[in-house]
Amino acid sequence: MKITALNETHRAQGAKMVEFAGYDMPVQYPDGMLKEHEWTRSGNVGIFDVSHMGQFIAEGAEVVKFLSHITPTDFSLSTPALAKYTVLTNHEGGIIDDLIITKITDTKFFIVLNAGCKEKDAAWIRKNLPAGISFTELTDRALIAVQGGKAEEVLNRFLAAENLAELPYMNVRTYELMTPIRVVQLKDGEKPTYPNAYLEEVFIGRTGYTGEDGFEVSIKNSAAPKFWLELSAQAEVKPIGLGARDSLRLEMGYPLYGHDLDDTTSPVEAAIGWVVSKTNTGFIGAERILREKVEGVKRKRIGVKLLDRGIAREGTKIRKDGKKIGTLSSGGFSPNLKISIGQGYFDPAVAKVGDQVSAVVRDREIPAILTSPVFVEAKTKSVKK
Repeated sequence: MKITALNETHRAQGAKMVEFAGYDMPVQYPDGMLKEHEWTRSGNVGIFDVSHMGQFIAEGAEVVKFLSHITPTDFSLSTPALAKYTVLTNHEGGIIDDLIITKITDTKFFIVLNAGCKEKDAAWIRKNLPAGISFTELTDRALIAVQGGKAEEVLNRFLAAENLAELPYMNVRTYELMTPIRVVQLKDGEKPTYPNAYLEEVFIGRTGYTGEDGFEVSIKNSAAPKFWLELSAQAEVKPIGLGARDSLRLEMGYPLYGHDLDDTTSPVEAAIGWVVSKTNTGFIGAERILREKVEGVKRKRIGVKLLDRGIAREGTKIRKDGKKIGTLSSGGFSPNLKISIGQGYFDPAVAKVGDQVSAVVRDREIPAILTSPVFVEAKTKSVKK
């Protein structure tokens, strides 16, 4: 089993470790998943080790054309530092994986791949890689998500110069982190000093998968444990495991590959058709996807909210008027709504948002309603005005 640079640190902090995507990862810490979820949602800061994800650089004179071929997104429209959520598509128009691609320069892009599909994704990209473009994994870097209402305030304590208030949502830039930080009481007009500070160059993106304002920090493996512990020492910060990360993303209606997305599902069916740029028609799988954009689909990702007690999980059957109309692709308890929620695929001809349905949980039909997959309002934000 693989480990991240933070493995020993998680264990020292009392994390319960499990296998995930071939890695030994923290599923929760002593406070437990529910409290970790609530801590992150309640204006504090949760930090997540997502170093198992793949970090890559694609570079070359024709890299924009290449990325616009393997995804439905037109990267000629990207501005420097802009990160875009998109998908890799196969020749049948199905989703190989979802990913984040950030423009560094006209000829250089930073790519983050999901952990569970990292090898498969990289192999597909290399299979389609034309001459003159390099695709290189950054194996010496960890990735730490800093999420929650006070994430900007906390991370600013570590910056040597710039203020993260100037970083727009879905943008990634290079910064210098300063550790250890030293918070002192200053007189009016006095500037802080940081004697013996250690500077570390990092990539920071105003990105994340919780729906909260937050950031993801790409940092060298050698510096990651020290930075994690410095973060953990802040009063507003607690380490959070993969369990709460999943419940946070479920509340936001974010799809999870291997559950809500797979290689037979198109972006239009998955209700993420907005990743398909109007100016991009030459990408892999375009024939099916562009047709579905015009003609519609026979199944679509929709949310489900239970109206009574019970936990609906992946595989739960959804019925309408006594007939099965779909199955949950993911589900669980929402700490915010105090009710079970989920998402699945339904035929738009027989199922629409607002329909009264039932979820079959342990042979019991629990009343439910079809909804948008988004259950909690996003708190992500861009540049302050």
